[in-house]
Amino acid sequence: IIAEIIEEMGIQSDTICVTPVGCSVLAYNYFDVDVQEAAHGRAPALATAIKRLWPNRFVFTYQGDGDLAAIGTAETIHACNRGENMTMIFINNGIYGMTGGQMAPTTLENMKTSTTPNGRNIQENGYPLKMLNLLAQLDGVCLATRQSVHNAAAVKKTKRMIKKAFENSMESKGTSIVEVVSTCSSGWKMTPAASNDWMVEHMFPAYPLGDLKNI
Repeated sequence: IIAEIIEEMGIQSDTICVTPVGCSVLAYNYFDVDVQEAAHGRAPALATAIKRLWPNRFVFTYQGDGDLAAIGTAETIHACNRGENMTMIFINNGIYGMTGGQMAPTTLENMKTSTTPNGRNIQENGYPLKMLNLLAQLDGVCLATRQSVHNAAAVKKTKRMIKKAFENSMESKGTSIVEVVSTCSSGWKMTPAASNDWMVEHMFPAYPLGDLKNI
């Protein structure tokens, strides 16, 4: 979707992607644009520097939930609070997909992971963190939307919102966050089809799709 948007907008030479450690660490293999690696969780801080140095560039981060909502919580919140003119693509699959399937901040109650084999226990592990809901409260955020790519209609909506996020960054509206509720077939130990069904049944009620903020 992102590659399609870059091509359709004709901004390939003006786009800079920032990827941290995690499932997105090899994104430079898939995007034919300038890509800068960041330390785990620090993509918003690095993207801040890049966007301020080159304000005429389309700067976006591509981060998983373990990255953006755990080790990178501080960087995420403060970049959003400052209203940095960037786009954050936030992949929420409720698990640490790359490092062994551990519990993430977004892991649902009773959801089994490698570190919660009996399911997430609220008394021991706390509640799932609805990061987008928190970020939407910040004045620096102009767009906070939660989407998915589980069917053709969802793909079209997600594409439309990511394009709007890119446009917002060039209009100096502030930070745009597009959360994409996703699957992790290997981490969830399900087939891709079963993962899609499980996501619709369990993830969507906890993380409802739609716009939380759109200025």
